[in-house]
Amino acid sequence: MPELPEVETVRRGLAPVIEGRRIDAAAVNRPDLRWPFPDRMAERLTGQTVLRLRRRSKYLLADLSRDETLLVHLGMSGRLLISGAQVGGFFYDHPAPARHDHVVLEIEGGARVTYNDARRFGAMDLIPTARTDAHRLLAGLGPEPLGNAFDEDYLLARLSGRAMPIKSALLDQRVVAGLGNIYVCEALHRAGIAPQTPAGEVGEARLRALVPIVRDVLSEAIAAGGSSLRDYRQADGELGYFQHSFRVYGREGGTCPAPGCAGTVARIVQGGRSSFYCPLCQR
Repeated sequence: MPELPEVETVRRGLAPVIEGRRIDAAAVNRPDLRWPFPDRMAERLTGQTVLRLRRRSKYLLADLSRDETLLVHLGMSGRLLISGAQVGGFFYDHPAPARHDHVVLEIEGGARVTYNDARRFGAMDLIPTARTDAHRLLAGLGPEPLGNAFDEDYLLARLSGRAMPIKSALLDQRVVAGLGNIYVCEALHRAGIAPQTPAGEVGEARLRALVPIVRDVLSEAIAAGGSSLRDYRQADGELGYFQHSFRVYGREGGTCPAPGCAGTVARIVQGGRSSFYCPLCQR
């Protein structure tokens, strides 16, 4: 599933193509994805201008001119693809319609944005812009890890005395929004913290150090264009390449890359998800 850096990469690819432009036509080719589409979705999108494209956690939010916001979640395999527009120095012609093209937006000026999702675990909704934060998928989310509200004092207060493993705590979207399995594994390795350590026992100094490490890992992944795992693609169809910088994720049995460490990357399962870490230097 795309994590925060992948979704932010998609946002940055889409924004120059759709912000300030009208949706000339919208086609919705099936009744649902993970959940049913909102009523009259194609009709409600047609003629609206995209005022701003933003991100909250792993959700894309397109604020529209009639005071509605289009919420998009990419799910496991969802892709938003651009054609008929110049993106990153390249022009992408309109492809032939594909089997899993579920939503197609014709944008003023000739661009097309296609939502393709083979597994249909994604989601879309139209909500009043003024009530975006109250939407059931967004209400209760913690602060953005790259925002000012996610700081050392906040993390200390949220994790103080908590018995749950530090990895599980960081994956809790009520604690911090948008962190996923890949980048939590990477951040904990850089911080030298074992994923199974109770959050309340990590210690103040290491928790404080963890905040800038989380920011660095996410920022590096965004700069690299996101991580291309399985079905993820950037908005322009190009693969990201941050996966070549993974220190531990997916590297079970490999040598720990931490300077001076002779450990071997191990894998355990926590909450049904794989955790990759070095038992020697992460404690």
